[in-house]
Amino acid sequence: MLFLAPFLITTLIFFFYAFGRAIYYSFTDFNLFNTPKLIGIEPYRDVLADPSFRRALANSLIFAIVTTTLQTIFSLLMAVALNNKIRGIAFFRSAWYMPSITSSVVITLIFLWLFQRRGIANYLITQWQAYQPIVLTLLGVLIVVQIAQVLWERSRKLPAGWLDPALAAVSALIAIIVVLILNTTGLVSVREVAPYDYQYFADKWISIGGVRVLSIPLLVIIIQNTFTTVPTLMLFFLAGLQSIPGSLYEAADIDGATPFQKLMNVTVPMLRPVTFYVVTVGLIGTMQMFDQVAVIGSAAPQDTLITLAFYVYTNTFKNGAAPVNMASAAAIVLALIILSMVFVQRKFFVAPEAN
Repeated sequence: MLFLAPFLITTLIFFFYAFGRAIYYSFTDFNLFNTPKLIGIEPYRDVLADPSFRRALANSLIFAIVTTTLQTIFSLLMAVALNNKIRGIAFFRSAWYMPSITSSVVITLIFLWLFQRRGIANYLITQWQAYQPIVLTLLGVLIVVQIAQVLWERSRKLPAGWLDPALAAVSALIAIIVVLILNTTGLVSVREVAPYDYQYFADKWISIGGVRVLSIPLLVIIIQNTFTTVPTLMLFFLAGLQSIPGSLYEAADIDGATPFQKLMNVTVPMLRPVTFYVVTVGLIGTMQMFDQVAVIGSAAPQDTLITLAFYVYTNTFKNGAAPVNMASAAAIVLALIILSMVFVQRKFFVAPEAN
């Protein structure tokens, strides 16, 4: 018990006491400079009527659903790839994990630089537009030559797959030679294009049926968050993969299952407990996303990025009398939403051990 005392004291002070005070403040008129007086559910009414809160709620839900889905899928695929016996597997596992140990603030600043008006993203799009004729010609010739070679080999009763490496190498060589000839004669050349000038951190939205669903700045954060969280979640899937009996895959091979069929019918069902944990952790983490929005700050319009956690922060730390009661009410709503998500997932997507 003595060894648990520091943990228990810290939990009591910084969680239970703080949570209790937040609940109390959410029913008062507290603004940091007055004596709190109980006013009932008025702060909750004010919060629900606040357009900024409704936008923060929508942004948080969209961010949580999209990011959790992407990071779960990509972490599973990455774990499957790293679970194979390939050369340099230790290097790849270490390299792919690096984004997770890098500061979130640093990664956010890097993505700000990548997606600014003169950043790498716009530069790459500009280069694609300029070299598009050459690239498309190269791919077209490569595909045509590859198909011709495969059909020729099969007409000679020789085994040849559509992705045969030897034939692909010959096709690539022929395609390069053809493109060089066309480029020399001027039939295919690099185009003169204006620099691509897209503002990623402006008030731009992806709309469905006229309803603004996802802002472009929030989409950038989704990409960044997926990039940084996938390696950590991959470790859970990797541990789960190594506990799957090899006899299941051997039986699937005997039945003639393809790699995709083994993934969907063996790997995914056996990893259901791990998937349950990964999705739960992902939802809890994404619903509380704050740091990326705080770092980007005024670089993007607030409505495009504001989340529930940032809404609580901005209402708590304001110049003058801050509506702490509204911030507390929003924090309680956020906690209830997270608890509801976990409960629903546990109720309808139960891990196999509970069945």
